[in-house]
Amino acid sequence: MIHGIIGIDIPIHVDAASGGFVAPFVEPDLVWDFRIPRVRSINGSGHKYGMAPLGVGWVVWREETDLPQDLIFYVNYLGGNMPTFALNFSRPGGQIIAQYYLFLRLGREGYRRIHQNAYDTAQYIGHEIQKLGPFSLSFDGDSKKGIPAISWMITAGANPGYSLFDLSDRLRTRGWQAAAYTMLPNITHIVVMRLLIRHGFSRDMADLLLEDFKRAITHLQSHKPAAPLTAAEATSFTHSALPLEKLTPAAKVARS
Repeated sequence: MIHGIIGIDIPIHVDAASGGFVAPFVEPDLVWDFRIPRVRSINGSGHKYGMAPLGVGWVVWREETDLPQDLIFYVNYLGGNMPTFALNFSRPGGQIIAQYYLFLRLGREGYRRIHQNAYDTAQYIGHEIQKLGPFSLSFDGDSKKGIPAISWMITAGANPGYSLFDLSDRLRTRGWQAAAYTMLPNITHIVVMRLLIRHGFSRDMADLLLEDFKRAITHLQSHKPAAPLTAAEATSFTHSALPLEKLTPAAKVARS
C-alpha cells in the first residue's frame, strides 16, 4: 500500500525463528514467505522447532543481490581470498549435519506429524487450563495464528487471591518452568503465563502437568499469600528489548 501511494519500495525481512520450521509443514497455505514479492530474506532457528541441536540457524535471501555487501567480508587465511558472511574462524559442523539428517529422516510429512501433535497437545492443555481457575486464554494454540503454545491471564475482574507469579513459583517446586511475565513497557499491568510445546512433550506429560497445576492452585487457595507475588519479587521474563534507562520502573525490575 505504501508503495502504491508514495512509491517507496520497502523490502521485508521475515524473522521466522520458530514459525519458519512450523508453518511450512502444518499450514502450507499460509502465505508469509517468498510467495510475497516484497519478502527478500527469511531466517529460522534450526535448534527450536527445527529440532536440531542448539546453535544452528539459517538465513535465506531471495536473490544474491539481496545480500548486502556490507555483511560480506573477505578472508585469506585458508590460502585464497574467500568471501563469507558467517562468523569467522572454525566452528563445529555437527549441528548442521544433524539438521540435514532430520530433513532426510523425517521429511515433510514427519515434520508435519510432529508439529501437529504439539499443536494438539497445546490446545488440549489450553482447554483444560480454563477449567482450573479464573483464567482466560490470550492464545489458544491455533496453528493459523502462531506456534505450538498457549498463554493465558487471570480473567479481568477476578481476584483469586494469588498471582500468576505465585502459580509459576509453586509449579517450580514440582520441577516445571512455566513462565509468568509482564508484557511490553506500555502494558506492564498485563501479566500472562505461557507454555511452549515441543517434540517430546507427550499427552501423558500434559496430564502430569495439569495435575500439578491443580495441586498448585489447591495449595494457593488453601494457603493464600498475604500479598501475591509481583514482577518485582518473582523471577520473570520480559519481551522488552529497550535499553534499561528507557524502561518503566516495573519493567526495569522485571528485567533484573
